[in-house]
Amino acid sequence: MINTALRLPAPEIEALLQGKIIAVMPNKFIIPGREFALCPADASINLLPLEQYYRSNFLPIAQSTFAQLNSQGVLIQPQQMSLLTDEEQLKLPLLAYETVLLKAWAKCELCQIINNAETLATLSQLTIWTIEALKEILKQRQNIFLAYLRVYQLPKSIEVPIKSNSQFLALPQPLNVSETKPVLNDRTFAQRKHQLEKLEPPLHLELEELQSAIASLTISQPAAKQLDDDIKVFLGWSSDKLIKQPDPNLDWINNIAKLGDRSIEQDEKKSNYQAGTDFENIARQSLEFLGFKVESAFKGGAGGLDLYCSKPYPIVCECKAGKLIPSRTVEELLKLGGMHLGKTQVLTSAKLVIGPGNPSTDTLKAAKEWEVSIINAMTIQKLVELKAKYPGAINLVELKQYLEPGQIDYKIDEYIDKAEREIKLRSQIITAVKELSEQDNETSKAIHPSFTVTEIRVHYNVTHNPRLNDEVVHDLLIELSSPLTGYLGRIKGSGGNSDRFYFLRNLLIN
Repeated sequence: MINTALRLPAPEIEALLQGKIIAVMPNKFIIPGREFALCPADASINLLPLEQYYRSNFLPIAQSTFAQLNSQGVLIQPQQMSLLTDEEQLKLPLLAYETVLLKAWAKCELCQIINNAETLATLSQLTIWTIEALKEILKQRQNIFLAYLRVYQLPKSIEVPIKSNSQFLALPQPLNVSETKPVLNDRTFAQRKHQLEKLEPPLHLELEELQSAIASLTISQPAAKQLDDDIKVFLGWSSDKLIKQPDPNLDWINNIAKLGDRSIEQDEKKSNYQAGTDFENIARQSLEFLGFKVESAFKGGAGGLDLYCSKPYPIVCECKAGKLIPSRTVEELLKLGGMHLGKTQVLTSAKLVIGPGNPSTDTLKAAKEWEVSIINAMTIQKLVELKAKYPGAINLVELKQYLEPGQIDYKIDEYIDKAEREIKLRSQIITAVKELSEQDNETSKAIHPSFTVTEIRVHYNVTHNPRLNDEVVHDLLIELSSPLTGYLGRIKGSGGNSDRFYFLRNLLIN
C-alpha cells in the first residue's frame, strides 16, 4: 500500500514509462526504499523554458506530452484559477483542473548527490536534460539529487485530485500496488543503473538519434513501431516483453476459409456467383501475400483463366467455390491454360486447384494423371497465417516440392510443421544465449555479455536434449545475428569458432 505521490513533469513520467530514463531530479533528497505513485505536473515545475530544458531528441515527446496534458484539462492548478476570467473558468470541464491520471508507481533504489560540474556533459548524454538545464539546477540548488526509480505500471490509470504544489502529495486513499508489471526487468535495470551511477558514456548515440527520428512515425506506421520497439530493446530501454500486436490490415486473413464456407452455403441455395467471385479475389490476395507474382492478363470471366502466377515459378490456378470440386475441373484448367499460355507452358507449370469443397472421384483421378495439386481454402489460410506471424518463414521454392498431384493438404501441413520446427529451434538458440546472459555474474559490468559457440551449444544441448554440433550452432548464430534479423549481436573473431555472440531480443513464438 502506498499513500503518497511524487510530482514530476509529465514528459519525465512518460520517459520513465518508455524506459528512456531510470532517474529523475527531485527538489530534495529521497530516502532509498521509499515508494510512491508518479503524479504528472505541468511545465511550470521546470526551471527553464521547454526548449532549453530538454535535449532536442526528447523535445518532441515533451511537447506532445504537455499538449496532451493541456487537452485533458489537467494543466490548470487550483491556485491558477484566479488568473482566469469567469468565462474561461466556465469553459473548463468539471474538476478537470484539479485531477490527474496516475499510470505508474515507483520505488527509489538510490539517490545520488551530484555537485561536480565536469560530469554534467556525460549526465546529459545519459538522460533527457540539456547541459544548460543541469547547470542551472546546480547553480540554484548547489546539488543535483538524482533519484534512481524502479518503475512499475499500475493495472489501470487512477484519477486523483491535486490540492498542493509540494514535491510529495498525499493520496486521497491508499493504493494497493504490486511488482507484476515492471517497466524494466531486474538485469536491464541493474545494467542501466551501473552505467548511470558510474557515468559511463552511452554506447550507441547514433542509434538513440535514429529512435528519436522514427518515434513520430510509430502511430501511423506499423513497420516503424516494430523498428522502434527493436531499437528500444537493443538500447536497454525495454525488457523483451514485447508482444507483436495483430496488424489490423491483415484482418482479411481470417476470412479466407469463411468465404469458402459461404460459397458452400450459397451453392446449396443455388446462388453462388458472388460468393465464387469473392472467394477467387481472396485466393488471389493470398497468393500475392505469400510472395507469388499474380498476373491479371488472362482473367476474364467465362473462358478466362482464374489465376496465373509467373514468379518465382509459373503456376496455373483454378478457383472452385461451392461444396464440390466437380468433374472436368482439371480438364477445364488444362484447356483454359493451354488457350492462354500454350500447351507446353501449361504442362511444364505447376497446376493448382483451390476450393473449400471436396473433389469428386473423377477430379482426383485426373489430378494425379495430369499432375494437378488440390488445396483446401483452410490450408491456404494456414500458409498465409504463418507468413503473417513470421514474414520470412515461407520459402516458395522449397514449397514447390510439396505441390504433389492430388489432394495435398496433408503435404502442406507437413511443410508448415517443418517451418514451425525451424522457427522454434532458432527461438531456443536465442533463449540459450539469453539464459547464459542472465546466469552471468550479477555484478558484471558488461552491458552485453558475450559467449562462444561452444558455450552456447553446450547450454542448448543440456536444456533442450537435442545433440547439435558446433558447426550447426555456429551457422544458426550467424543467421540470427545478421543485420536482417538482429536477434543476437556478434563480435567477430579471428576465424573458426572464435566469434562471440550476445543477446539482443527474443524471437516470440505462439
